[in-house]
Amino acid sequence: MSTAHRTEDGTHAPHAAVPPALRARLHDDPGLGTGNFLDRVRAVHPAADRPFVWAVPSGGGPEAAQAWSLDRITAARDALAAWYHGAGVSKGVPVAVQMGDGFGYFLHFLALSSLGAVPALVNGGMPAAVAADYIRRTGAAGVVADTPRLEALRAAGLRAGPGMFLQEAGALPLERSPGDRLPGVFPYPHADTDPVMLCHTSGTTGAPKAATFAHRQFFLGKRERLVSFPAPEDGNRLLSALPQSHSAGISYLMTATLLGLPTMVLSDPGGPSAVAAMRAFAPTVVAAFPQTWVDLAGTDLDGAADRVHTWINTGDSAHEAHVRALVRYGRRPEGGGFRPGSRFIDGLGSSEMGMALFRKVSDPETDDYGRCVGVPIGVVEEVAVLDGDGRPVEDGRPGRLGVRTPTVTPGYWNDSGRTALSSFSGYWLTGDVVYRDTDGRIYHLDRVPDVVHTADGPVFSLPLEEVVLSEPGVADCAVVAVPDPGTGAMAPYAVVRPAEGAEPPADLLGALNARLEAAGLARLRGASAVRSEEDFPLGPTGKVLKRRLRERFADALGGPVGSPA
Repeated sequence: MSTAHRTEDGTHAPHAAVPPALRARLHDDPGLGTGNFLDRVRAVHPAADRPFVWAVPSGGGPEAAQAWSLDRITAARDALAAWYHGAGVSKGVPVAVQMGDGFGYFLHFLALSSLGAVPALVNGGMPAAVAADYIRRTGAAGVVADTPRLEALRAAGLRAGPGMFLQEAGALPLERSPGDRLPGVFPYPHADTDPVMLCHTSGTTGAPKAATFAHRQFFLGKRERLVSFPAPEDGNRLLSALPQSHSAGISYLMTATLLGLPTMVLSDPGGPSAVAAMRAFAPTVVAAFPQTWVDLAGTDLDGAADRVHTWINTGDSAHEAHVRALVRYGRRPEGGGFRPGSRFIDGLGSSEMGMALFRKVSDPETDDYGRCVGVPIGVVEEVAVLDGDGRPVEDGRPGRLGVRTPTVTPGYWNDSGRTALSSFSGYWLTGDVVYRDTDGRIYHLDRVPDVVHTADGPVFSLPLEEVVLSEPGVADCAVVAVPDPGTGAMAPYAVVRPAEGAEPPADLLGALNARLEAAGLARLRGASAVRSEEDFPLGPTGKVLKRRLRERFADALGGPVGSPA
């Protein structure tokens, strides 16, 4: 990495920080939103030519990171927008983008939204057949993808023709040419409800759905970060290991742009990539999805996480075992000095929620776990725990989570029927099973399709997984429902991924059930230790695909009742 981007002590200085007074002015600007934030901040920035983002290219390390300033980002945005305009893309037109995860998604998001078009960002790890089906369902007018993914999409049956262009991403310009043209009105002036992006769901329970994000709705969480997020003038630096095709990746890059916060963006969110970036960049804040924490929790982070004071998780809530492993590292500001250990901010959210709507902060002193995801953040108007008929249940009883908040998606793109079925009496039904305690804290028990319906009643998989992960040598696990030949119902079955170099106990099922009994939870009917990707499949965002695990282990209890699995 170029020493031009570093201070004498080797750290990245906040040369491009947006001054606090300007951040406060932006915060109070009622017209600021997703579609215009780049131009609004650039118009007032005193150092728009200085880099604040270092983007690690696909297949490269932090030493190959490219520096990006506001000026360079805007120039690339305009060059891409001119190309899209020339290709006939205009207001309201969806265009799909798929590539190796990285900063390129942000540039295409900016370019397409600046035309009033609707970028449909597709995770680079999504299988080609699934991606091609998703793109067709969005009605995309075109696809921009890197070479291997474009070839795979063509092999999956996606074809160019009237109303559909296919374009190799590497051939598109990042600098303007003299003959380039932009629309007469540019950038497009978004109204509050104008769509600015489509973000697909994880696809863990079926085909990925296209959640719509709007100019005002998507920006609601970013506005408060202008005054509440760790500030660059305090020496903060952000490492984003989030999937950049996801709304969360876009969200934190928007935050970095609004603050001028020194930020390193990874293309590979895996543990080795994240550790290398941490050693080179010395971040104070690390943002990622749960799968990155799985990798980091089993890694020695001495010398890599020394300056980290905050880990930020979004998407699915994180596991206690991984949180406890991470907060041992780093240092927290306290009384003009530092206290050993860091804090972990966990946030339960989804594409449809628009952002993480529940917040729980853990540190080395925390003993309040039990899959607690905390309390709703300020933007949430109301939270309900509902039974199957839509009636509120009393505290302590499980039910379906419903939220009323202006951050919720306006709906699923091209699927008004599914949108209508996803709400009840003004509550958005998140698809989660939770309970609320008497202090108003929410505890996450399961996703609705993942509940194990046994002969003795429902068993929720997430509390069982927390206990299974406390077994030494377990890196990750998933508890799924498999047919129980003895009862004709379903039974809980644990699929365990051992840590590297660790061997599971000879009686894995007995060891796990002993822990579950001590915790007062249901026993497992079987357990398997697996190491292959086929036996522990992950989706494109790193979530365990329980749907596939149910299929893979459907015959696991096929022998006589009580026989070992």
